[in-house]
Amino acid sequence: MATTFQLPIRIYWEDTDAGGIVFHANYLKFFERARTEWLRSLGLEQQTLRVQIGGLFVVSEMQLRYLAPARLDDALVVTAQLQAAGRASLTLLQEAFLRGSTPDASAQLLSAATVRIGWVDAQTMRPTRIPGPLLEKISPCFNPHP
Repeated sequence: MATTFQLPIRIYWEDTDAGGIVFHANYLKFFERARTEWLRSLGLEQQTLRVQIGGLFVVSEMQLRYLAPARLDDALVVTAQLQAAGRASLTLLQEAFLRGSTPDASAQLLSAATVRIGWVDAQTMRPTRIPGPLLEKISPCFNPHP
């Protein structure tokens, strides 16, 4: 069964620009944190993958939309949902919602991204196939119809 991973994030001074609005590049950090924690929730820690398996997930492509600003002290929920799984890459839908704990019909969508992450050899940084055991852990998260 496909699931949407959710990560709560609070907006601090360091996340904002001089006007108190979240600096646009910080959404990339929020999405990175959510992808990392999504993998961790599956028992796949980035450092362990690098050291024990010899590979890494790296961002190879991203499309990003900004729809509304977040401000100082806002509570967000940042999501990650697997949309496609190939032999060497994964595509995720990621969204940032204004709210406290969970996005629902009334939660305001602030930003959305389609992110493609590729599997690379940790030594050469060349693309390679995602190991079968990793795909087996990830595949239950697949959502073919967003």
